Amino acid sequence: LISIFLFNNKCVEKENRYEIKELSQLHQWHLWQTKEKSHPGLPTDLQERCYDIFISEEPTVSKFQDDVVAQLSSIGLDPKEEVLMESGYRIDAIVEVNGKNVAVEVDGPSHFIGKGRSPLARTILKRRQVSLVDG
Repeated sequence: LISIFLFNNKCVEKENRYEIKELSQLHQWHLWQTKEKSHPGLPTDLQERCYDIFISEEPTVSKFQDDVVAQLSSIGLDPKEEVLMESGYRIDAIVEVNGKNVAVEVDGPSHFIGKGRSPLARTILKRRQVSLVDG
């Protein structure tokens, strides 16, 4: 815990020098520390700033995602698109099935390494953090 305390102090010292991408990554680190490790995360002011930056990124919707959402609609579901979750991540679509909300992530080729089936690290992290924080 001492190293986390020191890390947090360094983050606060450098807070005004971070780029947007770094603040987004700090938000992900904060989730990891507080939700997976049960450690203290970032100080509240910095955590809120990181969260605000993390959620400010405009989502990009692929044609593949549009097609999936159209198919969900065509079978009578009413998908809600780009739903902002408590974790700060956005889910491509959420549909209600038998009274339960079901998240639908449309992971096309840009979510995988090369032409294979191995997901990128950012995809793995999102899956893990969304399931842990948002259920």
